[in-house]
Amino acid sequence: MRIANGVEMLELEAEGFGGKALLHPTLLWDDKEAILIDTGMPGQYEQIISAMTRVGLSLDKLKAVILTHQDIDHIGSVPEIIKATKGSIKIYAHELDKPYIEGEIPLIKTNTKSMTKILDSLPEDQSRIILELCENPPKAKIDTTLSNGQELPYFGGIKVLFTPGHTPGHISLYLKKSRVLVAADAMICIEGNLRGPVEQTTLDMDTAISSLDKFLKYDIESVICYHGGVCNNKVQTQLENIIKNL
Repeated sequence: MRIANGVEMLELEAEGFGGKALLHPTLLWDDKEAILIDTGMPGQYEQIISAMTRVGLSLDKLKAVILTHQDIDHIGSVPEIIKATKGSIKIYAHELDKPYIEGEIPLIKTNTKSMTKILDSLPEDQSRIILELCENPPKAKIDTTLSNGQELPYFGGIKVLFTPGHTPGHISLYLKKSRVLVAADAMICIEGNLRGPVEQTTLDMDTAISSLDKFLKYDIESVICYHGGVCNNKVQTQLENIIKNL
């Protein structure tokens, strides 16, 4: 879905952990290059390539991937992308989630210990697939770590907003030229309406709620939520109401 000139919200169909869902990575591009924000679940590489093709982009235009955090539904297909591009692209992430993404430390939410209850509740065939993901999660070397307030010199400026809580190193991104906020999992969207962090999947709710304050200083026209899609209806008012009521 076209959100603004050079900003495409992807819709990846995912199945895992006992259910189906749509995931929404963001593709940024101009005539010279492209950047992908998050990569879906493992095995969604072909969906990503199809989405790029639909907007007229070939893989050789892809110069970087920005990972908003360590969760498996965000880093899942990055190894396939790195392999397909022969390691020519840069991978960005926050320094606090870097050791998890690189495989030095098990992913906080997707490891055999944290997933025990879910694994026990699933049919054997599904449980086996999830167990394999836990034991062999996707990994990627982070080329450049990101910090709060940093601005990447792509497409008119990509502002990095450190929004911890969902994970220790969660980030959101503000696209200055289009005034689009890529919220990642800091918020969700339900039928075009913004909602705050999801308690079930958020490690530190107090910190996650406090992180939302950082959005208020920006002039935001649209918000892309990884879960739920785009919100462009009175965004500023919605943000203020969420923060006031949480």
